Order: sequence, then C-alpha cells, then structure tokens
Amino acid sequence: METIIVQLPGPTRPAADETGRPELLHLGPGDVVDFGRGTPGGGGVAIPLADPGVSRRAGQLEAAGDYWRLSNFSRSVSYVVENLEGAGEYLTVAPGRLGAPVPFEFSRVVLPALTGTAAFKVFAPQHAYLADGPADGAGEQTVHPFALDPTSKYFLVLVALCEPRLRDASDTVLPGVGDIVERLRPLESCRDLTRSAVNYHIDYLAFAKLRLDLGDDTAGDGARTGAKRARLASVALRFGLVREEHLALLPPRGAGRPAPQEARA
Repeated sequence: METIIVQLPGPTRPAADETGRPELLHLGPGDVVDFGRGTPGGGGVAIPLADPGVSRRAGQLEAAGDYWRLSNFSRSVSYVVENLEGAGEYLTVAPGRLGAPVPFEFSRVVLPALTGTAAFKVFAPQHAYLADGPADGAGEQTVHPFALDPTSKYFLVLVALCEPRLRDASDTVLPGVGDIVERLRPLESCRDLTRSAVNYHIDYLAFAKLRLDLGDDTAGDGARTGAKRARLASVALRFGLVREEHLALLPPRGAGRPAPQEARA
C-alpha cells in the first residue's frame, strides 16, 4: 500500500477526457526518491525540476508510515511545503534540514527558481485516524479502514455525489462531473473548481482512499466513469462514510444561480 503519491511536474500525457491526466509516482513505506534538475536531460532523479536555478540534486522525499519526510540539500535556500487544503497554511524547510516530517494530506513543494518557482504536488492518502471505540492500551491502535478528512475538498465532492440518494433513497440518478462542479462552486473554497479537479478527486477517492476494485472493465471511458461514481456512492452510503449531517457542508440548494429576470411590462 502506498504512503504517498507524487504528481510529477511537466506536461500531462493525453487521456480520453479533455484535460489529460498527470503522471504519478507511487511510494510505499521506506521508499526514498530524489528531486532536482538531475543530469542533462533530467536523468538521475525521480522528480525532475527543469529549471537552471534548481540544484541537480536539490532534495529528497521519504515515505514513512502514514506521512512523509522532506530533506533540503541546499546550503542557502529554504523550501516551502504548502497545505493545499489549509487556507494558506505552510511550513518551511531550512537549508540543510534532513527528514522534516510533513503532516499535510495534500501538499505542494515549492523551490525558488530562475523562472519564479519550481513545484510538485505530494498526496498522503493513508493518513491514519483513530477508529471509533475506546482504546484498550495494548498493541497498535486500530485505525479506520476508510480514513476520510471531512474538511477536505475531496470529501465535498463525495458529499455532492451522494446528495441525491441522501435526500431520497429511491433516487437512482447520480450527478455528473459538471453537476458536481456547479453544486460546489458557490462555496468560497470551490470558486475555482474545475471538471479536471473533480475527476481527480473522484479518482483519488476510488483508488487511494476507498481502494475500490473496479475490475478489468473494457467499456468506454464514459461507462467506466459512470461505474466509478456509482460504486463510490454505493460504498460511501453503505458504510456510513457520508451521512445526512454532512449535507450541511454543501451550499444551500439554488445558491449561486442567477435570479430570474422580471417580465417587462
């Protein structure tokens, strides 16, 4: 099971949807990778940052348990790790600092560069949360198999996906990606939400958080996406991961829609 997922910088590869999908690097506990400019052509590092202002071997990531560590090999500049879900929260890794623990689930590592900054994203999907029930004080703690953060944007996507069935259990129609975008956009944190971002959150939920087994579906991409959304909603509702109380996280229904114009006399 991977501890972290690194979204590599650079152009995305073509995909069936209109946005393309980023290249991902999956790391398990104990895996270590370097980042930097690398040798000519970007070789020698797992996370290449193509800027002449970045050292050839600028630093290192280490997957550790349910979090990760960052080492800064620079002797003169600090690196910044931004919490992408934290409304401006960040931490600074000083020059020469080794093994700085990063507690964020969605992060962007930012390095100074000649072109402004060089950056890449890191996701830690296996953050552990204490399961319900008293701790017995013996052995390792029991953690919830579905470690979801209700304050995250991916959780909002999941709530919006499940909303019709939460309001009416007989409703079998699931919102599409565009519907989810429009449903969440009135929220301040989702003003810049895109179809690409929703698709990514759905993939993240399906494969990293809930670890769904969708089989070897050979249907078209549209059918696969529909099956993925249906399976996500089914698992989330069956195991009570999304409940009626979570509907309060969504904007009021009808929010953000333009008011109808009054008829002119």
